[in-house]
Amino acid sequence: MIAATNKLELWQRYVMALDAVTDRLERITRALVEAGVPYALVGGQAVVLWVASKDPAAVRTTKDINILLRREDLPRAKAAALTVEMDYFEALGVGMFLERKEPNPRHAVHLIWAGEKVRPENAFPAPLVDERLSLEPGKSVITLPALVQMKLLSFRDQDRVHLRDMIDVGLIERSMLTKLPSELAAKLATLLVDAGR
Repeated sequence: MIAATNKLELWQRYVMALDAVTDRLERITRALVEAGVPYALVGGQAVVLWVASKDPAAVRTTKDINILLRREDLPRAKAAALTVEMDYFEALGVGMFLERKEPNPRHAVHLIWAGEKVRPENAFPAPLVDERLSLEPGKSVITLPALVQMKLLSFRDQDRVHLRDMIDVGLIERSMLTKLPSELAAKLATLLVDAGR
């Protein structure tokens, strides 16, 4: 059995890790806003904000920070990141901002290029940065239809979990099926049936 003090230490480490993600997210979004660089949160953090808009208790924590940027805005985004002690790095074609003090890709802000395919095998490109809104002051997030399409395109285990979370709180309904390409609509229809919707 784990000693009570060890349990407390584990919980404190977990809370500290969440605080670090929140701090990183706040710093990079603030820097981009101050530099006038258009962006949108995508991925897990976008799901967090959308789910929280319906039911904060249903939010699932995530350490990933993914930001949609126009490739032509990268020089200005790099300069903005430098003001909050993050450096640009690229590995296997994936751009990211790394903490200068702890340059670990697991703690990076990953960049998605607007209007470009995230993976070559994707049938559709990532959305444009213009497909965004503000669910919370100071944070631009991708629109719900664009987020759902991105999750359906990727469709990894974590993407299916995110889609189920959005279905569970009523963000995704059957009416959305008619607005999706047929191959993506079929994936979503299966998830909706599994959820009894």
